[in-house]
Amino acid sequence: MNPLSRCFLYGIVDLGYVAPANVATVTARLLQGGIDILQLRAKEHPKVDIVKYAETMLPLTRAAGVPLMLNDYPDLLKEVDADGCHVGQEDFGIAEARDLAGRDCIVGKSTHTLAQAHTADREGADYIGFGPLFPTGTKPTAKAIGLAAIRTLHEQVKLPIFCIGGVKLENLREIVRAGANRVCIVSDLLLAADVAIRTAEVKSAIAISVGGR
Repeated sequence: MNPLSRCFLYGIVDLGYVAPANVATVTARLLQGGIDILQLRAKEHPKVDIVKYAETMLPLTRAAGVPLMLNDYPDLLKEVDADGCHVGQEDFGIAEARDLAGRDCIVGKSTHTLAQAHTADREGADYIGFGPLFPTGTKPTAKAIGLAAIRTLHEQVKLPIFCIGGVKLENLREIVRAGANRVCIVSDLLLAADVAIRTAEVKSAIAISVGGR
């Protein structure tokens, strides 16, 4: 399984963009393109269906050695053998998420400020998401935080940090120049004409941009 230290491109199979019938196909294309870590995000879907979607994805992610995360529902880790969960600021604390999971697992936390990032670090998060950097259709009501805090965050917090929110291939170089090492991309991958090709393009661009910074 990819360790988090080697995960640079985080993808999300978001059912706001992906039809349930296409979960396996989109998962396969993201994996083919070289995604490093993957999350299932199924807002407003019944838990029983989320378990089914995860069970569809798991054989594919396991074969590729890619961690599979569940969004929002740590308790479902008692029912499905995913590798961890991702929780938001309004959801659960890190310890509470692990208790609900009932087993050792990866727990990631969404953060929107330096203070929240430090709190997640102290609470024992395995990684954090930081954003939204730009306005994003995935979370249209969320206020964009911009790029100014990225470098300071990486100097102060040593967890893997995935910058998220409006991240696209076209603005990736700008984000890396601001200090980012890792990104999470949703719509720019899921809405691409060819998901695998776009994922591979982004993966290559991250390697070039981070390596050449």
